[in-house]
Amino acid sequence: MKIVVNGGNGLIGSKLVRELRESGRDPVAASHLGVDTVTGEGLPRALRGAQVLVDVCNADWDDDTMMDFYQVSTRNLLAAETTAGVGHHVALSVVGLDRLPESAYFRAQGTPPAGFRAGHGDGVRVGAGDAGRSGFSFCA
Repeated sequence: MKIVVNGGNGLIGSKLVRELRESGRDPVAASHLGVDTVTGEGLPRALRGAQVLVDVCNADWDDDTMMDFYQVSTRNLLAAETTAGVGHHVALSVVGLDRLPESAYFRAQGTPPAGFRAGHGDGVRVGAGDAGRSGFSFCA
């Protein structure tokens, strides 16, 4: 099973790729395939033949840039998944996003689930796993 991990070189993603490989799966970090989720470059090639995309990408920029990143990246990922026939999209989210709306980071982290609810990614089964911000390192 081919699993593309967006954010596969990061703290959580690298652990996830290792665990998936050790369990007999065929994971690949999207960045190793030349993916740029903001421009969409490399997504069609990376997702060809993939059954699952796991999005554990993280951004820590200024408020406006971070929100734009998550909105554009999520939209591009879901559109490319639909075109490529990827069956499942799994996103790591943060526990309690709705409890701290003044946090730009939390508002931006809520973008992928909002994209799912808006109907982007038709035909793609989606799910989100929540983790505490300080507990991300224990997820994988």
